[in-house]
Amino acid sequence: MRLPNKINNFNSSIISRFPLILSHLEHQDMAANELYQRVRDKTDDIGEFIEALDCLYALGKIHYNAETRLLSYVDRD
Repeated sequence: MRLPNKINNFNSSIISRFPLILSHLEHQDMAANELYQRVRDKTDDIGEFIEALDCLYALGKIHYNAETRLLSYVDRD
């Protein structure tokens, strides 16, 4: 996982992908593959996308519903 440090600046870190992912989930719940299709041109690869999802889930910012298989933004009104 690339975190910002002396070698990796913020824009090349995994944290910089959080707003991109959350901005799509802010408006509607969606499946992981649909979300990836929307952000794949702004991520390096699917591994980076999965790492970002893992971090957002661990931080409590997104929720995965196993029944519907949809990701949702927790802070959405």
